[in-house]
Amino acid sequence: MRRINVCWLGALFSIFLPSLACAQPAPLAKTQFGTVRGVGEDGISTFKGIPFAAAPIGPLRWQAPEQPAAWQGVRDATAFAPACPQTGMHGQNKGGLRTSEDCLYVNVWTPAKTASARLPVLVWIYGGGFTQGATSIPTYSGRHLAQKGVVVVSIAYRVGPFGFLAHPELTAQSQHHSSGDYGLLDQIAGLEWVKHNIAAFGGNPDQVTIFGESAGGISVSMLCASPLAKGLFEGAISESGGSFGPPRTKDEGGTNVPPLSLAEQKGVKFLRALHVNSIAAARKLSTAQILAKAGPALGGRLFWPVFDGYVLPGEQYSLYAAGHYNDVPVLIGTNTDEGALFPQAPDAKSYIPNVREAFGPFAGRILKAYPANDNRQALRSGRDLFRDTGFVWPTWTWARLQARTGRSAVYVYYFGLRPPYPDEPRYADWGASHGAEVAYVFGNLDAGKMKWRPIDRTVSERLMDYWTNFAKTGNPNGDGLAYWPAFKPPHPKVMFFNKADAITPVPNRKRLHLLDTYFAWRRDHPQRPYTLSGAR
Repeated sequence: MRRINVCWLGALFSIFLPSLACAQPAPLAKTQFGTVRGVGEDGISTFKGIPFAAAPIGPLRWQAPEQPAAWQGVRDATAFAPACPQTGMHGQNKGGLRTSEDCLYVNVWTPAKTASARLPVLVWIYGGGFTQGATSIPTYSGRHLAQKGVVVVSIAYRVGPFGFLAHPELTAQSQHHSSGDYGLLDQIAGLEWVKHNIAAFGGNPDQVTIFGESAGGISVSMLCASPLAKGLFEGAISESGGSFGPPRTKDEGGTNVPPLSLAEQKGVKFLRALHVNSIAAARKLSTAQILAKAGPALGGRLFWPVFDGYVLPGEQYSLYAAGHYNDVPVLIGTNTDEGALFPQAPDAKSYIPNVREAFGPFAGRILKAYPANDNRQALRSGRDLFRDTGFVWPTWTWARLQARTGRSAVYVYYFGLRPPYPDEPRYADWGASHGAEVAYVFGNLDAGKMKWRPIDRTVSERLMDYWTNFAKTGNPNGDGLAYWPAFKPPHPKVMFFNKADAITPVPNRKRLHLLDTYFAWRRDHPQRPYTLSGAR
């Protein structure tokens, strides 16, 4: 990587650019596809909108990503590319997010002064329930993390129907007899771009750590289990994400990933809703036509990663139990009030039948642990049950399985600092909700509307130090930080982040052991009708 002196260019070509003002030298980096020009500010060189794959449009819609075309000269890399199309968004949404199917780009923030710096690399994978998300969200700016001595990269990937549509025709067209995981293939292609190109930005291609939150954290979990991602990263950080439940066949509580056969059935249903009878015809539809049918109207979770036998070779719990995964150090955790962000049954009258429907014969045990004796308790139990089944149990299970079958260290955290939410009734009883830690991790406390306190900035600095230490060494510990022990049964410890950091036993273990029993039963009884000995 080198810098081009804009002031010198201005003097040389002043006859053509009379208004060009002196500026910080513009950084250049030569990738395998061509040279890009970024922006230098405060010691950080920023490059935005670098293509890592060809536009997945026309015949490339619902195909694995292909390499982009090379370019001549210097490509401007000073603005984010459009986000991938997503439900409820097309062209320009209320928040100003531009979208386009031509969306497979990466962004780089680097403190390196030369291409030979070989700094550790952090690669961000955004969340959004696999239906939304963008690298251009201000909270995801990598500038402050980069100031800690790492190169930060963010990868875009297809979401919703463009990223996760499975269909028998697509499976038949695939040489791997799979379909539905195009968004994950985008992430893998982005990591391959990092492996081949990050040295040009001063990064070390052999010292890459992936990190993500929510669907991004689930993606990190899946990449750790995918043989296609082997060798593309040396560490993994998952914030509120993990995928260790059994396959989702109906609407079972705590399950998400469908088998390929079921995902294909949903794909057939989706094409009927589009009023087309083939993938070829669907590829001719506009982005807007596809998005118009991709909302919740069809019912169920239509677009989610799939156990396709190729990208995701099987149920992750079984893969980890057998030691079949990418064994790298991991730093994983959840927040204390994850469920606050998500709509819950408003009262006991709604909550109880919802639990009975989702948990079948196990519902009696669930309702005893997450009771609903009144409406207030039902709301809290709903939030806690959502938190534990969707985030805490998968993370705890990931930690236990890797600690038992792997060689690499596992570090587990709970984030409990309540952010300074707006003074509005809906936030009155919120704790650290889903996504609350992200602004702290990136050091971007000024990106939102909250009135941040000195303690928030202190905690943010600590989290950035832990995260970047982990990227540098595979261990989050460092000078000036409370010691964080690795997660080791039979008496594992976790880091509890709050105003003061503390090492504690795993919280809420009684409920987690109950859920462990539930998921074990669910693995043994994946289909209805339910049968459970002694259930009531």
